[in-house]
Amino acid sequence: MVAAVGLPRLLDTIPDRVAMPGGAALLAGGTLAAAALPSFWLLALWFVLELGYSRAQTPPAACCGVRLIRRTGLRSTLPSLRSHACWLVTYPLAGWAGAEIGLPATAITLAVLAGAAIAIALAVWPAHDPQELEHGHDNLPADHPHLSEAGRLRHAHAFVIDDLHPAWPTKD
Repeated sequence: MVAAVGLPRLLDTIPDRVAMPGGAALLAGGTLAAAALPSFWLLALWFVLELGYSRAQTPPAACCGVRLIRRTGLRSTLPSLRSHACWLVTYPLAGWAGAEIGLPATAITLAVLAGAAIAIALAVWPAHDPQELEHGHDNLPADHPHLSEAGRLRHAHAFVIDDLHPAWPTKD
């Protein structure tokens, strides 16, 4: 709740690309700390982990992950993407590893996996990622409703991959 209440103000000052990896790094660092801390610290650590998780997942209106998915995924696939497909890997891994190699080694394994995910996210998420993109629709008739809403063939709006926008615009 602390992160969710404070995050709208934070996202007014920093972009999602800073907030989300920062929260994920807090989560990964906290998970790594779990491997070394005595058990009486785990309640405080749980609070830190939840702060990191909330910062990585919760913007003011909807989950950051959903915002990103909404901007990049086909509308027909949104429900399946929202099911947090990565959890299909990490939850069973956590359970199996916890039973087989112990909780400290599992925490280290999951922290390393989270660190790799952060690195990949930063590598593939462009540093300049505007929500509104200028683009054109050469394939639509001039009287198409989308063009009448936009007012012209070349226009800018919040860009999502959908039936009218099947791919990211390229430099023309």
